[in-house]
Amino acid sequence: MLKAHSFEKTEMQRTHAVLQGDGMARAQVGQHLGGGRGAGRVAVVTGAGSGVGRAIAVALAREGMELCLIGRDSEKLAATAIIARPFSPATEFQLDLTVEEALDPLVQHLEEGSGKLDVLIHCAGVIQQGPMERASIVDLDFQYATNVRAPYAATQRLLPLLVAARGQIVFINSSAGLTAKRPDIGQYAATKHALKAIADSLREEVNPKGLRVLSVYLGRTATPMQEAICRQEGRDYHPERLLQPEDVASVVLHALTLPATAEVTDISIRPMAKPMGN
Repeated sequence: MLKAHSFEKTEMQRTHAVLQGDGMARAQVGQHLGGGRGAGRVAVVTGAGSGVGRAIAVALAREGMELCLIGRDSEKLAATAIIARPFSPATEFQLDLTVEEALDPLVQHLEEGSGKLDVLIHCAGVIQQGPMERASIVDLDFQYATNVRAPYAATQRLLPLLVAARGQIVFINSSAGLTAKRPDIGQYAATKHALKAIADSLREEVNPKGLRVLSVYLGRTATPMQEAICRQEGRDYHPERLLQPEDVASVVLHALTLPATAEVTDISIRPMAKPMGN
């Protein structure tokens, strides 16, 4: 699996600055706190240990929303929770979403708590690149399990709680979920097209019950995954030229806080600077 050490180090340095009382870092974490629009609401965020998942989780915490943070890496989840807890409660769930039974502790926590779920954010995902003639079927199966089956199964399991709250579901997708006009991404793009289909069909099913479903299609974003992709492609990594996770979080938060009379169904976001394409 792709790894990106330097960006993770940067994220951990930001977290450390918050813990040590760095005034500027605290201001950045809390700059959108206020209004408490999420008070009394509960959100589940997958892929919450870093990147876009962490940024969205922190944005929801700033609004006072109680968080259930899901990820595979306990240390990364703990770092996200540390940033979020000054603003709202956050519970960590280290689990593998490709294993259905792994959701049992989360479901029990929600049912024994408020008995509802207001927001479900799917951020977890993986990517493997390679030409079809050499691409591994094992990689295809792993991407399918993580990018398609896992969010489908989790949504299905949590849907009764979302219906009870007339909640909202957000699928963080990719520009590859709209078009696959790049070599070597056939497997990944197929899973992201599948995720789009799941969201589109689900929207038609649950809209009459008062649920909103949003898909967000991201261009290249400054995350550990993107750093690893650039390295694999032999490109220099310039995070300042890419979408920032906080950009995505801002857009998602705005969509979630729209009046109940409106629904945003699809959002495409790409970097303003496009030297590497999107």
